[in-house]
Amino acid sequence: MTTPRVSYAHLLVQPNPKHVRSLVRFFEQGCSAPGTGGFGVEIEHLPVHNADDTAVTYGEPNGVEELLRRLRPYYDADQEYWQDDHLVGLGREGLAVSLEPGGQIETSIGILRKPEELLALHGRFIEEAQPILDELGFRLVNYGYQPKTSFADIPLNPKRRYAAMNEYLGRIGQFGPCMMRASASTQVSIDYTSERDAIAKMRLGTAIGPILAWFFRNTPYFEGARNPWPLCRQRMWDYLDVQRTNVTPGLYDERFSWEDYAADVLSTPLMFADLTHTPECKGRPEHELEFAAFCSNAADVYPDRELNAYEVNHVLSTHFNDVRLKNFIEMRHWDSLPVERAERLTQIVGDLFYDPERRGRLESYFSGLTGEDVHAAKAVLQSRGGDAKPYDRPMEYWAEVLGVGDTLDQVPGDAMRPEVRQG
Repeated sequence: MTTPRVSYAHLLVQPNPKHVRSLVRFFEQGCSAPGTGGFGVEIEHLPVHNADDTAVTYGEPNGVEELLRRLRPYYDADQEYWQDDHLVGLGREGLAVSLEPGGQIETSIGILRKPEELLALHGRFIEEAQPILDELGFRLVNYGYQPKTSFADIPLNPKRRYAAMNEYLGRIGQFGPCMMRASASTQVSIDYTSERDAIAKMRLGTAIGPILAWFFRNTPYFEGARNPWPLCRQRMWDYLDVQRTNVTPGLYDERFSWEDYAADVLSTPLMFADLTHTPECKGRPEHELEFAAFCSNAADVYPDRELNAYEVNHVLSTHFNDVRLKNFIEMRHWDSLPVERAERLTQIVGDLFYDPERRGRLESYFSGLTGEDVHAAKAVLQSRGGDAKPYDRPMEYWAEVLGVGDTLDQVPGDAMRPEVRQG
């Protein structure tokens, strides 16, 4: 590997070069062979009571924890995840079930070779969960935000990192506690073949993601009332924490590299330090292995050596750009969707990113794009909705170019029962 360029010298806090190398090596190991790309899909579900559509919490009687406990027989014993005697995750081949801070239930599905495989794998999850849900008296809905309950009435689940995130995000920005407790998303991940391919896909995904978010919007409610924003999820994340969200800094600079992405991540406060897999810390008390790190970045927390895979994954997981780089590319723009719409979104992503001809046409259109152009497109979508002209083109144009014409009539649904539906 070549010596890292000093392209991040503007940073006030310099990252540890050994840490930079370990992230870059991690990205290199994620390269897949051309023509073998797959998909990963994450769908977060909001648990709501059948009686009144209010949020179901993790610790309440017959709540989210009880659902996980009853689902255990369907999953592998060696893929159970516990926190202080509380069950917080399950896994098996092709499917992992985990929790977001407010008890939202996330299904991570893949690796998929064809988008339509999503329906079968998610369908099995629902088939197993539905009889249990019926007994417990709640259901899982797909909205971008809880339909009735305010974030202030939803306690955090018992993962220690969420307590630290809550304190940190509650002190900055505008929507941290709302996002943590009451929002839900759909995320689609794709593969890359090289550094150049990864950066090109990140640029394209960052540019078109907000437009796709409009066509797949699914947030009818916010804080117990009608959602006032054309793109509620974008509004929350853009105003959450400028250090770790929105458009990746420098992404559209022609010199941008994996080293620059690594340096940006490593120079940002971790929020939460996790030393549970750091050999040098073996034997330390628990509170010294997991703790809040509001002002500390990776160089302050981890030893002066290359990071191991667990440490790398933790550091990368503390960043939330619109398009996130791991050993795959994760696009994070979209509201929680019913599985049929999530499958259609995955098809569209596959067509745009894995079809060389279609991708080439889009990349040609966006030649010379800047980060400021993307910010402007996001702003006009947020202010004008369907009347917007992102990148100086009307939404009808983008519907045709992106292949989403069949979704134009699929506006946010209303799965709430009529007697409790809100005005």
